[in-house]
Amino acid sequence: QVQLVESGGGLVQAGDSLRLSCQVSGRFAYYTTAWFRQAPGKERDFVAAVSRMGNIAPHADSVKGRFTISRDNAKNTLYLQMNHLKPDDTAVYYCAASWGTVTDFFSRDNYRHWGRGTQVTVSS
Repeated sequence: QVQLVESGGGLVQAGDSLRLSCQVSGRFAYYTTAWFRQAPGKERDFVAAVSRMGNIAPHADSVKGRFTISRDNAKNTLYLQMNHLKPDDTAVYYCAASWGTVTDFFSRDNYRHWGRGTQVTVSS
């Protein structure tokens, strides 16, 4: 059973940067991985994804140019570098994974495995 553990969240000011990490147990190199986020009272939305082959899907429009997803297969770790943070980025950030390829990077229904999330709070 694969396990995903996020870290790196916190309370920051607008304009600051954070890097989230997701440690994945098991055969990480065989998983497509993604970041989603969920703000209070809202649905869990796609942020970014990277395939097991290293192909990066287009980031969500709301984070494009500010956030960057990456993965290090040697360390079994997925990252999300977040720059120029805004108060609207406040949410719980979740790491997700699915074995092999997925037909639609953007749909949360395509990811079978999820972490418990890490809180990111951006003050104005």
